[in-house]
Amino acid sequence: MRDMAAGPRVLLRRLRELMAEPLEPQERLDRIVREIAQNMVAEVCSLYVLRADSVLELYATEGLNPGAVHLAQLRLGQGLVGTIAASARALNLSDAQKHPAFAYLPETGEEIYNSFLGVPVLRAGRTLGVLVVQNRTKRHYRDDELEALETTAMVIAEMIATGDLARLTRPGLELDLRRPASFAGLSFNEGVGLGHVVLHEPRIVVTNLFNEDSDEETRRLEQALGSLRLSIDDMLERRDVAFEGEHRAVLEAYRMFANDRGWVRRLEEAVRNGLTAEAAVEKVQSDMRARMLHMTDPYLRERMSDFDDLANRLLRQLMGHGPEVLAATLPRDAIIVARSMGAAELLDYPRDRLRGLVLEDGAVTSHVVIVARAMGIPVAGQVKGAVSMAENGDAVIVDGDEGRIHLRPQPDVEAAYAEKVRFRARRQELYRELRKKPSSTKDGMHVDLLMNAGLAVDLPQLAESGAAGIGLFRTELQFMVAATFPRAEAQERLYRDVLDAARDKPVTFRTIDIGGDKVLPYFKSVAHEENPALGWRAIRLTLDRPALLRTQVRALLKAAGGRELRIMLPMVTEIGEIMQAREVIDREVRHLSRFAHDLPTLLKLGAMIEVPSLLWQLDELMRTVDFVSVGSNDLFQFVMATDRGNTQLSERFDPLSVPFLRVLKQIADAGHRVGTPVTLCGELAGRPISAMALIGLGYRSISMSPAAIGPVKAMLTELPLETLAAHLEAALEHPNAAKNMRADLLAFAEQHNIPL
Repeated sequence: MRDMAAGPRVLLRRLRELMAEPLEPQERLDRIVREIAQNMVAEVCSLYVLRADSVLELYATEGLNPGAVHLAQLRLGQGLVGTIAASARALNLSDAQKHPAFAYLPETGEEIYNSFLGVPVLRAGRTLGVLVVQNRTKRHYRDDELEALETTAMVIAEMIATGDLARLTRPGLELDLRRPASFAGLSFNEGVGLGHVVLHEPRIVVTNLFNEDSDEETRRLEQALGSLRLSIDDMLERRDVAFEGEHRAVLEAYRMFANDRGWVRRLEEAVRNGLTAEAAVEKVQSDMRARMLHMTDPYLRERMSDFDDLANRLLRQLMGHGPEVLAATLPRDAIIVARSMGAAELLDYPRDRLRGLVLEDGAVTSHVVIVARAMGIPVAGQVKGAVSMAENGDAVIVDGDEGRIHLRPQPDVEAAYAEKVRFRARRQELYRELRKKPSSTKDGMHVDLLMNAGLAVDLPQLAESGAAGIGLFRTELQFMVAATFPRAEAQERLYRDVLDAARDKPVTFRTIDIGGDKVLPYFKSVAHEENPALGWRAIRLTLDRPALLRTQVRALLKAAGGRELRIMLPMVTEIGEIMQAREVIDREVRHLSRFAHDLPTLLKLGAMIEVPSLLWQLDELMRTVDFVSVGSNDLFQFVMATDRGNTQLSERFDPLSVPFLRVLKQIADAGHRVGTPVTLCGELAGRPISAMALIGLGYRSISMSPAAIGPVKAMLTELPLETLAAHLEAALEHPNAAKNMRADLLAFAEQHNIPL
């Protein structure tokens, strides 16, 4: 009985010898197609390579007219070869000329051949070309012949990827490997970044393709699979994932895939055919990726990232690679491209070299996005396919305004974005000149422009932005980037550094706001919540876990010794919660006094207005606290019953609508009536048009990201406040209030030459 695996093994051995010989690229290709034809008893073997202009060019042939090499061409999707390239699927035909996609190229002389077997040349799921064998007799090629051709195509893909064939390309044409590509995603943070790709988890390059001993490679594969399964089991048994949740579901899927017999069988078959264990993983994964990318079922396509991650873990097991640290060799214009990453991982990269962040997954509320926003880095998220299509060092543009990226951009695209960056830089220079000017409207009303912060990396921006202080210091970010609960000493050290950096400027510390979308992996809150945004979070959580609040309050009191301290409570629902928190604070003050610690000269307690129930307790609230701050993001989603993370609703409800502006005016009026300072911190404060509306409603203190202060101040200095206030009051009180307040405000700005 014939050994079906002998043919592929012999072919791979001959290819290995050819790859080792010092040959010119064209001669090497000619020898390769000749070897394939002889091994498979084929009368024709041809290689077509995909160019950047979506044309497949004949690069080598055995059996067809040799004069057609580099002249015969097919468009992507044209003919059998073009169909294979477009679909990334093999074609096995006994009578090729009867196939509806058949296209006759007279220069090749292929009309006398009937049977046809063609496979895509794949690398990381991308089609780089097509490899074909043909015979005159009408026959279907066997599965082992198909496997041999696919394995050979993988070797050729590596030749293309290394750039060996670029020398054969005619002037003005490029191979598809350098083809420009654009991807649409979502805007997670505004801004534009031009730079070069740094893959957060660099693709492992398999250099050893051919095995010397199939039994030894099979043993290596089994050992690596065993280690992979053990590591997944270990992660599932750890306490931080030992309950229901999305991350556990992902790991359960990993375990299922790692034990999938179909996947393992394909790996073992590739090893038997002559590949090393790591080359087998690369080949099988590339085949699977190409197939799944063409599936219409979105769930199945999403599972591709699980398979990719699993394959990368297996490759690391086989090649002995630990996590690679790129920070030491990071380019000066690095744009990080990742499927997902943790907030702490982003902070491992030097800030002065980061120009942008691209994520295939994540959400605008992801921890890493919050940190990137604090660092002023443009972020595009939900950019599917970015990781597999990008290579380290590729030129890339991140358009955080539109949520798009451009890989290997054309010169005209790059020039357009470079001009956009220069324009933004010129505007930033104008904003820097405004720093020394009073923060007042055109008719002389002073407005405090404060900044939001949460990490030590934010502190230099206090001076650079010209902010009047820190209106919101998110203390939870320190917890989110840490592997365990920060000790009291670490908290105290951070708070002291913040107050030192602020000098005489006010700083408002919000007590830890975790829960909801801010999950700490080392803190088991609850097993599952149907509506986490409305659940056990913020002040509710810390009052139920008073040790958390006591530790933080003690650190704040000690850090602020001899200075003013402002503490703000998040997500207050009723006055009683403020009373409970005040008791905790008073207890810590008494404790520190007993041990003669230096205490703050003045302690002010405030509350955030985020929950609509406070709208019916406004006067009582204003008399209970020293100040209030409106959390416009949460307040809007609760008032309008709108999930701010739901992209289907993002264009449906406008924070500048009449109902919400009336709510905001009600809060500002209550503050003025009782004499309690009111600040608004949230996305509304950071956009010139909405900041204009807030000031017109009566807000004299707003807090925003440092980058937003310049544009808002430019608007403020040209704002005729009295005119705007009267205009807004009339519009909001009129029985037929303007349906589109945003358009009304834009028209007002244009009429009064207010820069937005």
